[in-house]
Amino acid sequence: MPTANPAQQGFLEPLRDEVLEVMQGLFALDKEDMALLSEVKLGVLRSNATQRHGATRWQRLPDGSLNLEVVDLHPALLVKAWRDYALFVLYHEFIHVLGHRAHDATFRNLERLWPDQTAAQQGKDFTHDRRLARARWHWVCPTCEQRYPRQRRGSGRFLCKACKTVLIDVPVKDIQ
Repeated sequence: MPTANPAQQGFLEPLRDEVLEVMQGLFALDKEDMALLSEVKLGVLRSNATQRHGATRWQRLPDGSLNLEVVDLHPALLVKAWRDYALFVLYHEFIHVLGHRAHDATFRNLERLWPDQTAAQQGKDFTHDRRLARARWHWVCPTCEQRYPRQRRGSGRFLCKACKTVLIDVPVKDIQ
C-alpha cells in the first residue's frame, strides 16, 4: 500500500480536524471515540483506483478480533477542487472506524447527518473524473453519441445504456 507523502499528509491532517469538529457537533463523540479518530493513521489509496474513494483497513488478529490499521483516501481527493467531497469521504470512513462496518440502515442514517449534502452527492462525478483520467478508449454510441470512458476495448460486446445500440471503440487520442 502506498504511504502518504508529506504534501498529502499536510492535506489529510486539516481534513481530519474539520471532520472531527463536525462529528463532535453532530453526535457528541466520547473521549475514547475522539482519541481513536484523532490517532488513526491516515494514508492514500493507489492512484489507479477508480471505484474506491476511501477505505478503512483492518488487520484480523489470531484471536479473530480486528485491529484498526489505517484510513486511506484516494490521492486525487487531496486537492482544493475535491476538498468538500474528501471531507465527506473521510467522515464516511470514520463512521466505519467507530464500529459501523456494514453499509446498513444505521450506517446510512449516520452518513445522512453530514451537513454538506451537495458534497455527499459528488461520488459519481469523482468516479467519472477518475475514469476519464485513466481511459485509453471511449465506447461511443453511434446513435445517441453517449460516451463511456474505459481502459479496454469493448470489441462490439457492449450496448449503449440509453438506446441499446452496439458501442464503437474510439481511442482517446482520436477524441480531442
